[in-house]
Amino acid sequence: MPVPAEIARQLTEEKIAFVQRMGLKAEVLEPGFVRLLAPLAGNQNHIGSLYAGALFTLAEMPGGALFLTSFDSQRFYPVVKEMKLRFRRPATGDIRVEARLDAAEIQRIQEEATRAGKAEYRLELQLTDASGAVVAESSALYQLRAHPR
Repeated sequence: MPVPAEIARQLTEEKIAFVQRMGLKAEVLEPGFVRLLAPLAGNQNHIGSLYAGALFTLAEMPGGALFLTSFDSQRFYPVVKEMKLRFRRPATGDIRVEARLDAAEIQRIQEEATRAGKAEYRLELQLTDASGAVVAESSALYQLRAHPR
């Protein structure tokens, strides 16, 4: 059973000390859909734009947030297996990312992980500024693993 939204928010924003220090916010946490925000304030690099590591963190976190809202945390846990990030333009303000998994894909992933002990899924995401301009694109391969019995 997925965790309740408020617990998912707390885990997303506070469980990982680095994420908490950067001030990442979980704006929307629903089954199959999350929207996260990385603030510019406190995360600037030497030229005043959002630090590349903060962008990477923002791109990686939706996999865990989607796990919390969409999968049974008593039976499974997620890991990221690989990730690629392409920077498109300087991020000079707060940056958002949205990630979706439809119900059929969630079901497929859980059934495969139940049967085989693990299941892979990919998230292709765009990180955008307040105007909707894409500042970075990510491709991440996640794996849902069954807890050992």
